[in-house]
Amino acid sequence: MARTVWDSSVGKKTVMAVSGMIMLLYLVVHVIGNLKIFFGAEEFNHYAHWLRTVGEPFMHYEWTLWLVRVVLVVAVVAHAVSAYQLSRRDIRARPSKYVHKKPRASYATRTMRWGGIILALFIVWHILDLTTGTVHSGGFQEGRPYQNVVDTFSTWYGNVIYIVAMLAVGLHVRHGFWSAAQTLGVGSRTRDRALKIVADVLALLLTAGFLAVPVGVMTGVVS
Repeated sequence: MARTVWDSSVGKKTVMAVSGMIMLLYLVVHVIGNLKIFFGAEEFNHYAHWLRTVGEPFMHYEWTLWLVRVVLVVAVVAHAVSAYQLSRRDIRARPSKYVHKKPRASYATRTMRWGGIILALFIVWHILDLTTGTVHSGGFQEGRPYQNVVDTFSTWYGNVIYIVAMLAVGLHVRHGFWSAAQTLGVGSRTRDRALKIVADVLALLLTAGFLAVPVGVMTGVVS
């Protein structure tokens, strides 16, 4: 049954919707945590340490964090694979391009695929920069995320990469939330307007929240 569901277009869209909602929930929690940087180095670093001790003593040090990471990796892979396979299936169904583009297709809809690629590359860079410190500038300091964040956004390329990625996040969330609602059967003719408003507000708040951190460093509010 699982294989039958996965092989169907509806099954793949459902996987995309569920995995997308998991990632959206993570983004909401993540942006709230990021904004703690405006309360100073001590509180932000303490928050980062707390993430590694969640669930103690029942859970060992960092076990909860690694559990969240595993769930996120599964969600990202499932989302990317189902999106790729649906895209290939769509191309096979119409090997030649449409003569006329859909006039009502939004910018976010037309850039979902490129946005996904941008975000995938950003995730790799973000992990290498602020988690492992492999490509970090200014000398990576283990256990001092506040200082590491300031280092990253003190470089022009760190700001450019992050800002472009967060704009892609906003576009992705704006279209993806509404699409997921349709796939999961939440949408209807009477709810579509409300769902689109929620999608717009979510995308705007997430984008603004994430961009507040580099802007804070660039303006000296966070230093």
